[in-house]
Amino acid sequence: MAKQFDAAAAQQRIDRLWQLPASFGMERNAYHNYLNEIVSDRYALIKGLQLLRDELQLASPGSSDIHACGADLSLPSVVTTLAYTNCGDRIHQGEATKRYRDVVASRFATLSEIGELKLEAFFPAGGGTDNGATLAHVTVAHQIDQQLRQKLYSGNAQSMVLVAIDLKTHVGRLREGKAGHRKRTYGKTRESPWREPRAACGAIADTLENYQPHNMIHRRIRDDLGEQNFQYLARQKILIDEGIDITMAVAAAIVAIRGIRNTAMALTQELDERGMGHLTASVTVNRPSRDDLVIYLARATVFGGQVRLQCLGTHAEKYSGKLVEYAGERRLQLLYNDLDCDHLPVETIAYPIQWSGL
Repeated sequence: MAKQFDAAAAQQRIDRLWQLPASFGMERNAYHNYLNEIVSDRYALIKGLQLLRDELQLASPGSSDIHACGADLSLPSVVTTLAYTNCGDRIHQGEATKRYRDVVASRFATLSEIGELKLEAFFPAGGGTDNGATLAHVTVAHQIDQQLRQKLYSGNAQSMVLVAIDLKTHVGRLREGKAGHRKRTYGKTRESPWREPRAACGAIADTLENYQPHNMIHRRIRDDLGEQNFQYLARQKILIDEGIDITMAVAAAIVAIRGIRNTAMALTQELDERGMGHLTASVTVNRPSRDDLVIYLARATVFGGQVRLQCLGTHAEKYSGKLVEYAGERRLQLLYNDLDCDHLPVETIAYPIQWSGL
């Protein structure tokens, strides 16, 4: 029989996360964002708990010696799983994604019995979500079976499950023009120094520039953007310093932010009283022959009848940007509605808790 859940201890962990600062909208290297934003927040949620993510730790008693690896579930424990989205475009499968697996997934994804990472990986064109409800349902359904859940919940009053989801879209960045007059553009890149420029993200660019109603990917991305944003981004450019066009960067950001909102709300229908969700959204900036950069866009938690969401917004006309000196070069800082991107407001949405019945 499950022990009475100590929701106060879990709530303290949620509060601890939301006391941590976060900086949004800035092009930074992947390590910075993955460590200082995602990993730090996620560890704040599980501090003091026995982390269970290795299939060997979840071994049931049996004839094999492997059962000796099974965790002591009488200890305060947390079972973690990790899902992420990433555009299927091959240019978004490179260095930044490898670093994501090395820095984030290696700490929170399930490990197979032979030590391989077991992620819920989704690669929709555009990089948002095919469907937030499906992403949430599949991720939670695969995390923990009912028998193990019962053992975990009966083992300790603080034990819980953590569902971690990271949504990643992408945009190309390129310098074009004659020597001495090169101008930065967003929405294009080169796959190698010898290749001609091409659109990235191609799916988002093609939706805005050549919308085809029979194309189901176009329809989904248009829906992700929202009709008002689609019309705005398809008809005019968002220009910043020196005439730099950031339209495609804004479009990629909105797709990811809508994805995190939709997925967080869907998690409220999947998690029980011991389930905790932590979600992030970001844009990878693909640069030819250089390290990719990452723009952190949003973070959210789902727990205890509350969704908390902190993010740049979803209205394209409210976006602007500027170039700032950072790490020895000029980096893009997305701006939204004159808000301070280091102190964005936190939105709170109430929801009814699903009870486990254990």
